[in-house]
Amino acid sequence: MFKKVLKWVLAVLGGLVGLLVLAFIVFYLVGTAKINKKYRVPVETISIPTDPEAIQRGEHLATIHICTRCHTESLSGELYFVAPGLVSIPSPNLTSGIGGVGRFYTDEDWVRAIRHDIGHDGRALFFMPSNAYYYMSDEDLGALIAYIKSLPPVDKELPGKRIEPIGRLMMALGMFPPLPVEQIDHIKRPPAGPKPGVTIAYGEYLARTCKECHGEKFNGKPFGPPGQEVPTPNLTPGGDLGSWSEQDFFNTLRTGTTPSGRLLRDDMPWKYFGKMSDDELKALWMYLQSLPALEQGG
Repeated sequence: MFKKVLKWVLAVLGGLVGLLVLAFIVFYLVGTAKINKKYRVPVETISIPTDPEAIQRGEHLATIHICTRCHTESLSGELYFVAPGLVSIPSPNLTSGIGGVGRFYTDEDWVRAIRHDIGHDGRALFFMPSNAYYYMSDEDLGALIAYIKSLPPVDKELPGKRIEPIGRLMMALGMFPPLPVEQIDHIKRPPAGPKPGVTIAYGEYLARTCKECHGEKFNGKPFGPPGQEVPTPNLTPGGDLGSWSEQDFFNTLRTGTTPSGRLLRDDMPWKYFGKMSDDELKALWMYLQSLPALEQGG
């Protein structure tokens, strides 16, 4: 009797193990399919200027839109995000040096990568906030591309993107944040950007990048690696900014220290946002103060 029960238990356990192995294989294949999915997107024609003023404007945009944070000051890239056993994601070398995508990227490739989150090979880029850059005006996008194309070549070859088996499983199960490429309307042309100035509309335009971490309503959302998320600050008048002055806002973004003396975390790219002009910071402040006072999200 005991032997029969033992055989039955072993058979059940064997069946469960088999099902788990089969499930792992299925989810691995689903995750791999998501990673290797290719996107065909018609790319709009953008005028790329060559004058020094536009290139200087592009350099400013590369700073305040944190391109230099991820791709380094020389935009030559680095091994940006590594989670051992899960993923290893480089930020590409954007220059025309050895190992740089600038050696073969066309103007259309730059538009596709920045505005649509799609690389030269048709696959999605990872950790590229194109859902914010999608709204960049044609003039700003053209200036940014002009600046990138003007960069001196830097020879730097980086390892390719790696998604390990567990990472692919997590990808299939939706445990990674959604890829920007899946959040963008690739058919609809983005709206024309507002004229630069000290206006709420221009502040909203500049604040697109902030949504990546602070949420669609700017009242904070979970941020960080899966299982280690923490809520980001509430930027509406319902959060700490409700008691700040405009000068407090300026000082915080330019020094990394809040009015209460708290140091901003390295996750907050204040060193880049703080290089906005006074007019840009005023417009951003006006927009954030115009938002409804919301409770902390996340």
